[in-house]
Amino acid sequence: MSREAWIILAVVVGVVGIVTLVFAIRLAVKLVAMRRMLGELGASGKVVFWGALAYTIFPIDLLPDPIYLDDMGVLTGALIYLSKLAAAKRRQNENQWLYRPPQRPPIRRGG
Repeated sequence: MSREAWIILAVVVGVVGIVTLVFAIRLAVKLVAMRRMLGELGASGKVVFWGALAYTIFPIDLLPDPIYLDDMGVLTGALIYLSKLAAAKRRQNENQWLYRPPQRPPIRRGG
């Protein structure tokens, strides 16, 4: 390959690496925002949250670190799971307020 072809290849690989890094960072920020929104998570939510962040940060991956596609997949999966968990929690909170015990009619005294 000529020198120009190597330069073009390096630029393309660099741009792809930067774009995937930006998307991985955006997903990590959304994951942290989701964690704040959920407040008190169950054990499974905490494991998913911390597991996804650990997988993204630690250098041991399925694919080498310049390729962030696997990190983006893990973060996206965690976001989907936490979104479903948040929706279930929201439904549960709404259902608590839907049930109202029956009220007795007021007692009338006198004539």
